Amino acid sequence: MEYELLGWPPDGPKLRLDHERFSYAGKFVMTNTGKAVAREDGDLVAAIAFNEDRTDEATLWLRYVTVAGDRRGEGIGPELVRLVRDHATERGYDRLRIAVNNPFAYEALYRAGFGYTDETTGIAELILEYPAPVDSSSNEGATDEGTSRERYQAGLSAFRERDLSTEEEAFLEARRDRGPPDSSADDG
Repeated sequence: MEYELLGWPPDGPKLRLDHERFSYAGKFVMTNTGKAVAREDGDLVAAIAFNEDRTDEATLWLRYVTVAGDRRGEGIGPELVRLVRDHATERGYDRLRIAVNNPFAYEALYRAGFGYTDETTGIAELILEYPAPVDSSSNEGATDEGTSRERYQAGLSAFRERDLSTEEEAFLEARRDRGPPDSSADDG
């Protein structure tokens, strides 16, 4: 698998993605967003579009992350997010943010080192950021692991309140009472 950052905003390249293989395919033809891709044997299998926050030049927003439908669940998305994350921090961005609308994306972003901010967008997407938020809880005896688990579960609970597919319900049930997935093994 080859991962490549193609360009930074506002001069990102156009990408024409097959709408039958990729969610948000039409969003990648804009040139005002940066782009990164994952390819295997020359075949595009994932893409990210990103741009700087309009009010905070130290924040980069990942706008769209898409993985080919037949390649989801293989860890390609989190790896591509890590590539953008690492290049963005080298470039001087203090934080990266993304809004997600499903529990699969939520989990993938946790695998890339992001954490739930306890915020949502106006269209009920959950906002995650890197570096992951640190709780400033004054609970005596609270541990980072405990508060991290609580924050992770708070996001999953927000999804449980929605009208879900059978796959999403099973996914969420399998994660009930668990802590966030480990991202440190993937930071190589």
